[in-house]
Order: sequence, then C-alpha cells, then structure tokens
Amino acid sequence: MFRFLLLLLLPLLLGATAALAQPAPLNATLDGYEYPFPVHHLPLKLEGQALRMAYMDVPPTARANGRTVVLLHGKNFFGAYWRETIKTLAGAGFRVVVTDQVGFGKSDKADIHYSFHQLARNTKQLLDTLGVKKAVVLGHSMGGMLATRFALLYPETTEKLVLENPIGLEDYRVGVPFQTVDQAEATELKSTEASIRKYHATYYPNGYPTAHDQWLLPLAAQTKSPDFAKVARANALTFDMIYQQPVSYEFSRITVPTLLIIGQADRTVVGKALIKDPKTLTQMGQYPALGRRTAAQIKGAKLVEIPNVGHIPHLEVRAQFYKALLAFLG
Repeated sequence: MFRFLLLLLLPLLLGATAALAQPAPLNATLDGYEYPFPVHHLPLKLEGQALRMAYMDVPPTARANGRTVVLLHGKNFFGAYWRETIKTLAGAGFRVVVTDQVGFGKSDKADIHYSFHQLARNTKQLLDTLGVKKAVVLGHSMGGMLATRFALLYPETTEKLVLENPIGLEDYRVGVPFQTVDQAEATELKSTEASIRKYHATYYPNGYPTAHDQWLLPLAAQTKSPDFAKVARANALTFDMIYQQPVSYEFSRITVPTLLIIGQADRTVVGKALIKDPKTLTQMGQYPALGRRTAAQIKGAKLVEIPNVGHIPHLEVRAQFYKALLAFLG
C-alpha cells in the first residue's frame, strides 16, 4: 500500500520540486526582487519620455572619510552584484553610489538611442542631485566604457578612475561582423536560462561557481515575463551602443589617476558568437595584452594583473580585488 501511494505521489513531488527550482517571472524593472540596500529612483526626461533611473546610495558604516565611490555595472548585470564591494567600501569609510543605468536592472527599459555620453550625463545628474561634487568612478565590463566616457566628459568630478576588466579595450567593429538592432533583438528574444547560463559560464575560467546563480537567475526570470520584449529591445540597443561607440582610441586623453585591474584569463569579446574567422577569434579578447596596451596609453596609470582570473575579479577573487582597490584609493 505504501509503495502504491508513493508511486502516486512521486510525480506530484517531482513536479513541486521542479516548480520550486524555476524562478518566478520578473518584470522589466525586477519588481519583487530585493536589492541588498534601499533602492531610490531619479526621474529623467529622455527623448520626450519620462523615465526612472534606479540607484542605491549607501552611507559609510565606519568613520566617514568624506569621499564617494560610484560603481558602474556591466552589460549582463545590475547594481546588486556589487553587494560585497559596497560593504567593503562602506566599511572603509566611503559613501557608495551604485547605479542601474537606464536599460538595466530596476531602471526603465526605454526604447531610445543609447549612448555612453547620455548615460554619463545621467550619472552626472544623479551625483548633482545627491550633492556629490567629486567621486571615485569604478566601472566593470561595460561599466568600464561608461566610466571612461564619464572621466573624459567630467574630469573635474572624477577623483580617480578604476577599470575592472572593462570591455572596449579594442574596437569590436574591426573583427566582429555588423548586425542590425533588429537582428540583435531577434537573438535576444530567444534567450533562455540555459543560454544565459552558458554565456555567464565563460566569465569563470576555473569553473562556474553556484553562488553566481543569484546574479543569473533574475535575468533568466525576466525571459519568462510578458515584459521580456522590452528587456530584449533594450539589450539589443545597448549592444549596438557598445559596438558603435568605441572608447579605445581615447585612453590617452584621460587625465585623472587611473587603476586597471585585469583578470588575465578573461577572453571576453562583445559579439564573439558572430565571428566566423578562426584567426580573428584568437586575436581578439586577449586581455593580458589589451590591459598592458591600455595602461601604457593612460599617463601614470597603474596596472594590476591577476593571474588565472576571468572577467569578474570582484566576484571571483574578492580579497585580491579589494586589496588592489583600497591600496589605490589610499
């Protein structure tokens, strides 16, 4: 009798377990997903649209040093993945401002012309609103391109610049075939948890850590939402922004103290799947060489190379990342 009941119940139990394993759908602005610190919104008017830019403003948890650090996220991420970095900086006396750029995270997914100039301007407007006159600007991945543009536009506001495995150290137009926004959008609309997981696994040359799921699953949950069309459109438009707006020719114009933290095993290339030529594939995304070349272009830049580490040092090797960061901040 017990075995009979077990056989009857087993499919139900397995179904319940599978349901629990599946993330509940999340809308375009991640409503219902809790960030590690309170989220606020800056109202913006862009191209005639009333939009909101989400951000966290975290006060120091130790004796305040009067300084602010701005954290700029990568393309496939959102501000919450800076959680431990925020805690470390706040614990060192810094005020920490963390943005979700328009098109990402809890910010609106606008159908507009995206540009690093506009995102930098939005960030400057946020700092002006918060009364921040000068800040350390730290950008990871796409955030590194934005941080570079910010430092070029607003050197008087940029106390120091930190680039963590930034993309854009090379001009992707040279080796990555062009695709239209519509083509990119069609690809984005096919995204699933499996495809997102496959891509995120490339960030970790030493094996994908299960702890990274906390930053992956919210993105996967958005693919199950009726809002996903908005997310896919924004993803396509921001891919085009990265492709069409290189910063790699302007590093010599940077005038602020700069630190590059480069995981040496990173081979990220935006649009890598579009490259069919094997020679081009081997030539692009060579972060050891790209990091050294970029550091040589920025007057007085400091380069920290972290062996056998991939695209996200602040998640993969926190202690090494914080040591390099805090030593540079002084």
